[in-house]
Amino acid sequence: MKFTMTGAAMLLISTAPVLAGGIERGNQMLGVLFEQGNYAELSFGHVKPTVEGTELDLLTPIGVLPGGTPIGNVASSYNQIGLAYKHQFNENWSAAVILDQPFGADLLYPTPEGAAGATSRLGGTLVDVESTHLTGLVRYAMPQNGFGVHGGIRVARAKGEVGLSGLAYGAVSGYNVQLDTNTAAGWVAGASWERPEIAARVALTFNSEIEHDFDTVETGPLIDPDGAGPLPALPLLAGTSTTTVNTPKSVNLEFQTGVAPDTLVFGSIRWVDWSSFEVNPERFVAVTGGGLVELEDTTTYMIGVGRKFTDNWSGAASFTFEKAGDDLVSPLAPTNGRKGITLAAIYTTGNMKITTGINYSKLGDATPETGTPDVARASMRDNSLWGIGVKVGYSF
Repeated sequence: MKFTMTGAAMLLISTAPVLAGGIERGNQMLGVLFEQGNYAELSFGHVKPTVEGTELDLLTPIGVLPGGTPIGNVASSYNQIGLAYKHQFNENWSAAVILDQPFGADLLYPTPEGAAGATSRLGGTLVDVESTHLTGLVRYAMPQNGFGVHGGIRVARAKGEVGLSGLAYGAVSGYNVQLDTNTAAGWVAGASWERPEIAARVALTFNSEIEHDFDTVETGPLIDPDGAGPLPALPLLAGTSTTTVNTPKSVNLEFQTGVAPDTLVFGSIRWVDWSSFEVNPERFVAVTGGGLVELEDTTTYMIGVGRKFTDNWSGAASFTFEKAGDDLVSPLAPTNGRKGITLAAIYTTGNMKITTGINYSKLGDATPETGTPDVARASMRDNSLWGIGVKVGYSF
Protein backbone atom coordinates (compact mmCIF):
# COMPACT_ATOMS: atom_id res chain seq x y z
CA MET A 1 0.00 0.00 0.00
CA LYS A 2 1.68 3.20 -1.23
CA PHE A 3 -0.85 5.51 0.39
CA THR A 4 1.27 7.25 3.05
CA MET A 5 0.49 9.95 5.56
CA THR A 6 2.53 12.43 3.50
CA GLY A 7 -0.19 12.19 0.89
CA ALA A 8 -3.11 12.59 3.27
CA ALA A 9 -4.22 15.35 5.64
CA MET A 10 -0.59 15.98 6.58
CA LEU A 11 -0.22 18.15 3.47
CA LEU A 12 -1.60 21.28 5.09
CA ILE A 13 1.58 22.83 6.45
CA SER A 14 -0.27 26.13 6.49
CA THR A 15 -3.38 25.27 8.48
CA ALA A 16 -2.05 25.75 12.01
CA PRO A 17 -3.89 28.73 13.58
CA VAL A 18 -2.25 32.11 13.49
CA LEU A 19 -0.12 32.49 16.62
CA ALA A 20 -1.03 29.03 17.89
CA GLY A 21 1.53 28.21 20.54
CA GLY A 22 3.22 31.55 19.92
CA ILE A 23 4.11 32.24 16.26
CA GLU A 24 3.71 28.75 14.82
CA ARG A 25 2.37 28.26 11.29
CA GLY A 26 3.80 24.86 10.35
CA ASN A 27 4.61 21.55 12.00
CA GLN A 28 8.20 20.91 10.76
CA MET A 29 7.35 17.32 9.81
CA LEU A 30 9.66 15.38 7.50
CA GLY A 31 7.31 13.12 5.58
CA VAL A 32 9.14 13.76 2.31
CA LEU A 33 12.00 11.58 3.60
CA PHE A 34 9.75 8.52 3.44
CA GLU A 35 8.49 8.92 -0.12
CA GLN A 36 9.47 6.14 -2.55
CA GLY A 37 12.45 6.72 -4.86
CA ASN A 38 13.32 10.21 -6.06
CA TYR A 39 10.58 12.71 -5.30
CA ALA A 40 9.84 16.44 -5.56
CA GLU A 41 6.90 18.47 -4.31
CA LEU A 42 5.48 21.99 -4.31
CA SER A 43 2.82 23.09 -1.81
CA PHE A 44 0.73 26.23 -1.38
CA GLY A 45 -1.65 27.22 1.39
CA HIS A 46 -3.88 30.15 2.29
CA VAL A 47 -5.20 30.80 5.81
CA LYS A 48 -7.95 33.22 6.82
CA PRO A 49 -8.20 33.64 10.62
CA THR A 50 -10.81 35.59 12.58
CA VAL A 51 -9.70 36.80 16.03
CA GLU A 52 -12.16 39.27 17.54
CA GLY A 53 -13.34 40.26 21.01
CA THR A 54 -14.54 43.03 23.30
CA GLU A 55 -12.85 45.58 25.52
CA LEU A 56 -12.92 45.15 29.31
CA ASP A 57 -13.27 47.89 31.93
CA LEU A 58 -10.13 50.04 32.24
CA LEU A 59 -9.12 51.87 35.41
CA THR A 60 -7.75 55.34 34.61
CA PRO A 61 -6.58 58.24 36.84
CA ILE A 62 -9.99 59.87 36.35
CA GLY A 63 -12.11 56.77 36.94
CA VAL A 64 -13.22 53.56 35.26
CA LEU A 65 -13.56 53.55 31.49
CA PRO A 66 -16.40 51.06 30.79
CA GLY A 67 -15.75 48.09 28.54
CA GLY A 68 -17.98 46.26 26.11
CA THR A 69 -16.82 47.92 22.88
CA PRO A 70 -16.28 45.31 20.14
CA ILE A 71 -12.74 44.72 18.88
CA GLY A 72 -12.55 43.94 15.16
CA ASN A 73 -10.48 41.17 13.59
CA VAL A 74 -6.84 41.59 14.64
CA ALA A 75 -5.37 38.73 12.54
CA SER A 76 -4.50 39.05 8.86
CA SER A 77 -4.80 36.32 6.24
CA TYR A 78 -1.55 34.82 5.03
CA ASN A 79 -0.07 32.49 2.42
CA GLN A 80 2.41 29.64 2.79
CA ILE A 81 4.68 28.13 0.13
CA GLY A 82 6.74 24.97 0.53
CA LEU A 83 9.26 23.13 -1.63
CA ALA A 84 10.90 19.75 -1.05
CA TYR A 85 13.15 17.36 -2.93
CA LYS A 86 14.22 13.85 -1.89
CA HIS A 87 16.88 11.74 -3.63
CA GLN A 88 17.32 7.99 -3.14
CA PHE A 89 20.96 7.00 -3.63
CA ASN A 90 20.55 3.28 -2.87
CA GLU A 91 18.46 1.07 -0.60
CA ASN A 92 20.18 2.48 2.48
CA TRP A 93 20.99 6.12 1.81
CA SER A 94 18.76 9.02 0.89
CA ALA A 95 18.79 12.81 1.31
CA ALA A 96 16.26 15.63 1.21
CA VAL A 97 16.08 19.42 1.03
CA ILE A 98 13.00 21.20 2.46
CA LEU A 99 12.06 24.89 2.18
CA ASP A 100 9.22 26.00 4.48
CA GLN A 101 7.90 28.80 6.70
CA PRO A 102 7.09 27.25 10.09
CA PHE A 103 7.00 30.51 12.08
CA GLY A 104 5.33 33.83 11.36
CA ALA A 105 2.78 36.37 12.57
CA ASP A 106 0.79 39.28 11.15
CA LEU A 107 -1.45 40.96 13.71
CA LEU A 108 -2.79 44.50 14.12
CA TYR A 109 -5.42 45.80 16.55
CA PRO A 110 -7.76 48.29 14.79
CA THR A 111 -7.00 51.89 15.67
CA PRO A 112 -9.57 54.50 16.77
CA GLU A 113 -9.16 56.62 13.61
CA GLY A 114 -12.48 55.61 12.07
CA ALA A 115 -11.70 51.90 11.76
CA ALA A 116 -14.46 49.34 12.29
CA GLY A 117 -13.98 47.49 15.54
CA ALA A 118 -11.41 50.01 16.80
CA THR A 119 -10.10 49.55 20.34
CA SER A 120 -8.86 52.36 22.57
CA ARG A 121 -7.22 49.81 24.91
CA LEU A 122 -4.95 48.15 22.34
CA GLY A 123 -5.50 49.98 19.05
CA GLY A 124 -2.33 50.11 16.96
CA THR A 125 -0.64 47.22 18.77
CA LEU A 126 1.03 45.04 16.14
CA VAL A 127 3.36 42.14 15.53
CA ASP A 128 4.90 41.22 12.16
CA VAL A 129 7.21 38.19 12.02
CA GLU A 130 8.59 36.56 8.88
CA SER A 131 10.79 33.48 8.68
CA THR A 132 11.98 31.01 6.06
CA HIS A 133 13.75 27.73 6.84
CA LEU A 134 15.96 25.63 4.57
CA THR A 135 16.60 22.13 5.91
CA GLY A 136 19.11 19.62 4.54
CA LEU A 137 18.68 16.00 5.69
CA VAL A 138 20.38 12.63 5.29
CA ARG A 139 18.71 9.32 6.13
CA TYR A 140 20.23 5.86 6.60
CA ALA A 141 17.66 3.04 6.45
CA MET A 142 18.11 -0.63 7.28
CA PRO A 143 15.45 -2.54 5.30
CA GLN A 144 16.37 -5.85 6.92
CA ASN A 145 15.01 -4.74 10.32
CA GLY A 146 12.97 -1.64 9.43
CA PHE A 147 14.99 0.83 11.49
CA GLY A 148 16.51 4.06 10.23
CA VAL A 149 18.13 7.28 11.45
CA HIS A 150 18.00 10.76 9.99
CA GLY A 151 19.56 14.12 10.71
CA GLY A 152 20.77 17.35 9.22
CA ILE A 153 21.12 21.11 9.37
CA ARG A 154 18.38 23.75 9.35
CA VAL A 155 19.17 27.33 8.30
CA ALA A 156 16.63 29.99 9.30
CA ARG A 157 16.25 33.55 8.04
CA ALA A 158 13.96 35.77 10.11
CA LYS A 159 12.97 39.34 10.93
CA GLY A 160 10.30 40.99 13.05
CA GLU A 161 8.56 44.10 14.31
CA VAL A 162 6.51 44.71 17.46
CA GLY A 163 4.55 47.83 18.33
CA LEU A 164 2.65 48.55 21.55
CA SER A 165 -0.16 51.08 21.45
CA GLY A 166 -3.32 52.00 23.32
CA LEU A 167 -4.46 53.01 26.80
CA ALA A 168 -3.66 49.53 28.17
CA TYR A 169 0.06 50.18 27.72
CA GLY A 170 0.13 53.42 29.70
CA ALA A 171 3.47 55.21 29.57
CA VAL A 172 5.00 52.85 26.99
CA SER A 173 2.17 53.26 24.46
CA GLY A 174 3.84 54.16 21.16
CA TYR A 175 6.82 51.86 21.69
CA ASN A 176 8.17 50.11 18.59
CA VAL A 177 11.02 47.69 18.01
CA GLN A 178 12.48 46.60 14.67
CA LEU A 179 14.43 43.33 14.57
CA ASP A 180 16.52 43.35 11.41
CA THR A 181 16.90 40.29 9.16
CA ASN A 182 19.20 37.63 10.60
CA THR A 183 20.29 34.19 9.41
CA ALA A 184 21.22 31.42 11.85
CA ALA A 185 21.44 27.62 11.95
CA GLY A 186 20.28 24.68 14.07
CA TRP A 187 20.12 20.93 13.69
CA VAL A 188 17.67 18.07 13.29
CA ALA A 189 18.02 14.43 14.44
CA GLY A 190 15.71 11.47 14.64
CA ALA A 191 14.98 7.78 14.20
CA SER A 192 12.29 5.70 12.56
CA TRP A 193 10.89 2.19 12.22
CA GLU A 194 8.93 0.85 9.24
CA ARG A 195 7.05 -2.27 8.20
CA PRO A 196 6.03 -1.65 4.57
CA GLU A 197 3.79 -4.71 4.15
CA ILE A 198 1.24 -3.17 6.56
CA ALA A 199 2.12 0.49 5.81
CA ALA A 200 3.38 0.89 9.40
CA ARG A 201 5.81 3.63 10.40
CA VAL A 202 6.88 5.46 13.54
CA ALA A 203 9.25 8.44 13.29
CA LEU A 204 10.64 10.56 16.14
CA THR A 205 12.40 13.85 15.33
CA PHE A 206 14.08 16.47 17.52
CA ASN A 207 14.38 20.02 16.17
CA SER A 208 16.96 22.14 17.98
CA GLU A 209 16.45 25.75 18.96
CA ILE A 210 17.96 28.33 16.61
CA GLU A 211 19.63 31.37 18.14
CA HIS A 212 19.17 34.63 16.25
CA ASP A 213 21.11 37.79 17.09
CA PHE A 214 19.00 40.61 15.65
CA ASP A 215 20.30 44.12 15.06
CA THR A 216 17.66 46.11 16.94
CA VAL A 217 16.25 49.63 16.70
CA GLU A 218 13.88 50.77 19.47
CA THR A 219 11.79 53.93 19.52
CA GLY A 220 9.12 55.15 21.90
CA PRO A 221 7.63 58.00 23.91
CA LEU A 222 9.62 60.06 26.37
CA ILE A 223 9.70 58.54 29.86
CA ASP A 224 9.76 60.69 33.01
CA PRO A 225 12.06 58.76 35.39
CA ASP A 226 10.86 60.51 38.55
CA GLY A 227 7.22 61.22 37.74
CA ALA A 228 6.37 64.67 39.06
CA GLY A 229 9.97 65.21 40.22
CA PRO A 230 12.50 67.71 38.83
CA LEU A 231 14.01 65.40 36.19
CA PRO A 232 12.71 65.97 32.64
CA ALA A 233 11.18 63.26 30.47
CA LEU A 234 13.89 61.38 28.62
CA PRO A 235 14.07 59.15 25.48
CA LEU A 236 14.74 56.06 27.60
CA LEU A 237 12.98 53.71 25.15
CA ALA A 238 15.09 54.77 22.16
CA GLY A 239 18.32 53.08 21.17
CA THR A 240 20.13 50.50 19.07
CA SER A 241 21.42 47.16 20.33
CA THR A 242 21.47 43.43 19.60
CA THR A 243 18.58 41.21 20.75
CA THR A 244 19.10 37.47 21.07
CA VAL A 245 15.98 35.40 20.32
CA ASN A 246 15.85 31.60 20.36
CA THR A 247 13.20 29.99 18.20
CA PRO A 248 12.04 27.03 20.30
CA LYS A 249 13.22 23.45 20.21
CA SER A 250 10.55 20.86 19.50
CA VAL A 251 9.87 17.13 19.28
CA ASN A 252 7.68 15.48 16.64
CA LEU A 253 6.34 11.94 16.91
CA GLU A 254 4.66 10.75 13.68
CA PHE A 255 2.98 7.38 13.18
CA GLN A 256 0.82 5.47 10.73
CA THR A 257 -0.38 1.91 10.13
CA GLY A 258 -2.68 0.04 7.81
CA VAL A 259 -5.75 -1.27 9.62
CA ALA A 260 -7.61 -2.85 6.69
CA PRO A 261 -7.07 -3.18 2.93
CA ASP A 262 -6.58 0.33 1.50
CA THR A 263 -7.26 1.94 4.91
CA LEU A 264 -4.67 3.81 6.96
CA VAL A 265 -4.69 5.36 10.43
CA PHE A 266 -2.13 8.11 11.03
CA GLY A 267 -1.30 10.75 13.58
CA SER A 268 1.28 12.89 15.34
CA ILE A 269 2.22 14.45 18.66
CA ARG A 270 4.21 17.69 18.64
CA TRP A 271 5.75 19.34 21.71
CA VAL A 272 7.21 22.86 21.47
CA ASP A 273 9.32 24.59 24.14
CA TRP A 274 7.61 27.98 23.82
CA SER A 275 8.55 28.97 27.39
CA SER A 276 12.14 29.49 26.16
CA PHE A 277 11.02 31.85 23.39
CA GLU A 278 11.75 35.34 24.69
CA VAL A 279 12.03 38.76 23.05
CA ASN A 280 13.89 41.12 25.41
CA PRO A 281 15.00 44.34 23.68
CA GLU A 282 17.57 46.20 25.77
CA ARG A 283 15.80 49.55 26.30
CA PHE A 284 12.35 48.05 26.84
CA VAL A 285 13.67 45.70 29.55
CA ALA A 286 15.59 48.56 31.21
CA VAL A 287 12.45 50.70 31.47
CA THR A 288 9.79 48.07 32.25
CA GLY A 289 11.80 45.30 33.90
CA GLY A 290 10.33 42.63 31.60
CA GLY A 291 10.31 41.40 28.01
CA LEU A 292 7.74 41.56 25.22
CA VAL A 293 6.70 37.89 25.08
CA GLU A 294 5.79 35.25 27.67
CA LEU A 295 4.38 31.97 26.35
CA GLU A 296 3.63 28.47 27.63
CA ASP A 297 4.87 25.17 26.19
CA THR A 298 2.38 23.44 23.92
CA THR A 299 1.60 19.84 22.96
CA THR A 300 -0.47 19.35 19.81
CA TYR A 301 -2.17 16.05 18.96
CA MET A 302 -3.43 14.94 15.56
CA ILE A 303 -5.21 11.69 14.60
CA GLY A 304 -6.66 10.78 11.22
CA VAL A 305 -7.77 8.07 8.83
CA GLY A 306 -7.09 7.70 5.11
CA ARG A 307 -8.84 5.53 2.54
CA LYS A 308 -7.92 4.53 -1.02
CA PHE A 309 -11.14 4.42 -3.06
CA THR A 310 -9.79 3.68 -6.56
CA ASP A 311 -6.42 3.49 -8.29
CA ASN A 312 -6.63 7.26 -8.77
CA TRP A 313 -8.55 8.62 -5.79
CA SER A 314 -7.88 8.57 -2.05
CA GLY A 315 -9.17 10.68 0.81
CA ALA A 316 -8.36 11.48 4.41
CA ALA A 317 -9.82 13.17 7.46
CA SER A 318 -8.02 14.24 10.63
CA PHE A 319 -8.69 15.95 13.96
CA THR A 320 -6.20 18.26 15.71
CA PHE A 321 -6.25 19.24 19.38
CA GLU A 322 -4.07 21.64 21.37
CA LYS A 323 -4.92 22.08 25.04
CA ALA A 324 -5.53 25.58 26.31
CA GLY A 325 -3.17 27.04 28.88
CA ASP A 326 -3.47 30.07 31.17
CA ASP A 327 -6.44 32.22 30.15
CA LEU A 328 -4.37 35.41 30.52
CA VAL A 329 -2.26 35.81 27.36
CA SER A 330 -0.12 38.39 25.61
CA PRO A 331 -2.02 40.73 23.27
CA LEU A 332 0.61 39.64 20.71
CA ALA A 333 -0.73 36.04 20.86
CA PRO A 334 -4.47 36.40 21.63
CA THR A 335 -5.64 32.79 21.27
CA ASN A 336 -5.40 29.84 23.63
CA GLY A 337 -5.50 26.26 22.34
CA ARG A 338 -7.41 24.94 19.33
CA LYS A 339 -9.50 22.16 17.84
CA GLY A 340 -9.46 21.54 14.10
CA ILE A 341 -10.76 19.26 11.37
CA THR A 342 -8.95 18.69 8.07
CA LEU A 343 -10.38 16.96 4.98
CA ALA A 344 -8.13 16.03 2.06
CA ALA A 345 -8.51 14.44 -1.37
CA ILE A 346 -5.60 12.85 -3.23
CA TYR A 347 -5.58 12.25 -6.99
CA THR A 348 -2.82 10.02 -8.37
CA THR A 349 -2.04 9.72 -12.06
CA GLY A 350 1.15 8.11 -13.29
CA ASN A 351 4.04 9.50 -11.27
CA MET A 352 2.12 12.57 -10.12
CA LYS A 353 0.13 12.98 -6.93
CA ILE A 354 -2.10 16.04 -6.37
CA THR A 355 -3.42 16.64 -2.87
CA THR A 356 -6.00 19.27 -1.95
CA GLY A 357 -7.37 19.95 1.49
CA ILE A 358 -9.41 22.24 3.69
CA ASN A 359 -9.11 22.90 7.41
CA TYR A 360 -11.48 24.49 9.92
CA SER A 361 -10.11 25.25 13.38
CA LYS A 362 -11.85 26.60 16.45
CA LEU A 363 -9.45 28.88 18.33
CA GLY A 364 -9.51 28.80 22.12
CA ASP A 365 -10.87 31.76 24.10
CA ALA A 366 -8.26 34.05 25.63
CA THR A 367 -7.93 37.23 27.70
CA PRO A 368 -5.13 39.60 26.59
CA GLU A 369 -3.43 41.34 29.51
CA THR A 370 -0.85 44.02 30.20
CA GLY A 371 0.84 45.50 33.25
CA THR A 372 2.61 44.21 36.32
CA PRO A 373 0.77 42.51 37.93
CA ASP A 374 -1.20 41.20 34.96
CA VAL A 375 -4.47 43.04 34.29
CA ALA A 376 -7.05 41.76 31.77
CA ARG A 377 -7.70 44.28 28.99
CA ALA A 378 -9.88 42.41 26.48
CA SER A 379 -11.85 39.22 26.00
CA MET A 380 -11.31 37.28 22.74
CA ARG A 381 -14.08 34.70 22.27
CA ASP A 382 -15.61 32.38 19.65
CA ASN A 383 -12.82 32.73 17.08
CA SER A 384 -11.82 30.45 14.23
CA LEU A 385 -9.92 30.08 10.98
CA TRP A 386 -10.23 28.48 7.58
CA GLY A 387 -7.26 27.10 5.66
CA ILE A 388 -6.94 25.59 2.19
CA GLY A 389 -3.94 23.89 0.67
CA VAL A 390 -2.71 22.24 -2.52
CA LYS A 391 0.36 20.02 -2.93
CA VAL A 392 1.74 18.55 -6.13
CA GLY A 393 4.23 15.69 -5.80
CA TYR A 394 6.16 13.91 -8.55
CA SER A 395 8.09 10.63 -8.23
CA PHE A 396 10.84 9.69 -10.68
